[in-house]
Amino acid sequence: MDNMHWDLEALYTDTAAWEKDFALLKEKAENFAAYKGRLAEAPAVLKAAIEASDEFDRLAEKVYSFAHLRSDENTSIGSNRARVDRVTTLLSQLSPLEAWFSPELMAIPDDRMQELLNAPELAFYKRSLEELLREKPHILTEAEERLIGKLGDVMGTGDEAFSTLNDTDIEFGKIRTADGKLTTLDHGTYHRFMEDPDRNIRKKAFKKLYRQYRAHRNTLACTLDGTVKRHTVMAEIRHYSGALEASLSNDNIPVAIYENLIAAVRNNLPALHEYFDLRAEVLNISDLNMYDLYAPLLPDCRREYSFAEGSRMIREALSPLGGDYAELLKKAWSERWIDGICRKGKRSGAYSGGCYDSYPYVLMSYDNTLNDVFTLAHELGHSMHSYFSRHTQHYHYADYAIFVAEVASTCNELLLSEYLLRQNPGDHAFRAYLYAHQADEIRATIYRQTMFAEFEKLIHEDAAAGIPLTADHLSEKYYALNAAYHGKNISADRDIELEWSRIPHFYYNFYVYKYATGMSAALQLAQGLLSGDPERQKAYLGFLKAGDSKDVLDIMRDAGVDLATPAPVNAALKFFRETVQNLRHELSLCR
Repeated sequence: MDNMHWDLEALYTDTAAWEKDFALLKEKAENFAAYKGRLAEAPAVLKAAIEASDEFDRLAEKVYSFAHLRSDENTSIGSNRARVDRVTTLLSQLSPLEAWFSPELMAIPDDRMQELLNAPELAFYKRSLEELLREKPHILTEAEERLIGKLGDVMGTGDEAFSTLNDTDIEFGKIRTADGKLTTLDHGTYHRFMEDPDRNIRKKAFKKLYRQYRAHRNTLACTLDGTVKRHTVMAEIRHYSGALEASLSNDNIPVAIYENLIAAVRNNLPALHEYFDLRAEVLNISDLNMYDLYAPLLPDCRREYSFAEGSRMIREALSPLGGDYAELLKKAWSERWIDGICRKGKRSGAYSGGCYDSYPYVLMSYDNTLNDVFTLAHELGHSMHSYFSRHTQHYHYADYAIFVAEVASTCNELLLSEYLLRQNPGDHAFRAYLYAHQADEIRATIYRQTMFAEFEKLIHEDAAAGIPLTADHLSEKYYALNAAYHGKNISADRDIELEWSRIPHFYYNFYVYKYATGMSAALQLAQGLLSGDPERQKAYLGFLKAGDSKDVLDIMRDAGVDLATPAPVNAALKFFRETVQNLRHELSLCR
């Protein structure tokens, strides 16, 4: 099983090596703090201060990455959780040694600042300095920044409490499957139960899962309320118009892009409702419910793939990305970036993690489903994006903007889908299965995530208006929104009102909309790659390598996608309609 268990020893050979770097953090922070009061002295001094800051941040990321990766392997191991707590507590304690930089930089007179920016010693850092100065209206005094820094660990309590309750403390029981076996219901198996052809099993898993969330609804409302209040209060403290603007500011994304996404998806809800009608027709269900939305339309076409088989398929599917990409992708397995083992206590979900000095690790629970193959392709898209960026850009510009974080991952999924369709030209049943999967992915990534994005916007607006985010209020708000998105032809089980209580992304501060914009961009990029045009391939690899070297919207324009316009979203929803039409066609051929 070693090939399914990541090699964290490549990051730190043992805990003693980690402890050594952990002990260095204070010294690195103090080295940076030594430049306090000197930033305007000379370009060389400002350059040295930035380098000292990067040195501290780079080490902090490495130390933290190992701690949280090791903890996520099994969240029930106290010593691993304690290591994460030690890092977060120390970084919070050291934050006052960093808090002075932005306020001092902002206080430099404009004339002197311009002299510094034009100095050849600072040419490399000019872009990031200008980005920082753009935030000048939102930077507080040194004392205020220091105070906020010290509160960092405390303000994350809501997120931490949710994660502990959701991943470790809540147990959902067992479900008896069609073959009579009792199987544990957890985050890793829930989606598998939702894909079970037996409607009674789907319903039982759905009800059993939400029974626990209903039992903990008030506690979970408190954790979410605390996190939303943090976002709202911090936006007010930093003089933003609201939490949404504050969140988008780092990527220099206009609020209009967020609002236009919601409007575009709302305008295209009839296409989604038509897809649900097709689902009800094929499943022969007159009262389609929430637990029917992942049911296989052709259960006999359900296929399982071992980790080795899924890995091979991914490598072949991504061949349109070129030889260099293919050779680097092999490292994911030869260097053991992936932890795919299913185990109790493992952090739920899937992600790509790591830091500048580590492999771009992938965590997931691989359970041999086609969905798991797509999940692995998705996370490897993140990891390869990180790999190219980190090996092309200096540390200072290596982190690509969160706004485009979902583009490469979603592009990988689309290439995998097209690969499977090409491999099965005459198998109409399996092609219908694949088109259904593709439709469901677009539904889940654009429609569903936009619904999540609208919910986030609504509850942050409520919090800003002083409305308490109680369990009843959140459930009422969520149920109404869910009904609007899913239409009148779905008989939504009332338990779906509690879905807000189990979504970790609601703690990520307006992250989910990026899935929708990311898939919209990825659809356009994937079609360019599949055309075989070498210029499209070159442009795509340029996007992967760009990191934060330019403004994010400019990086995407260079790749061939203008996300400042509604065109990519509208094109993606047109592709969804065509996918549903292809699905209907393939179904007609295999009936």
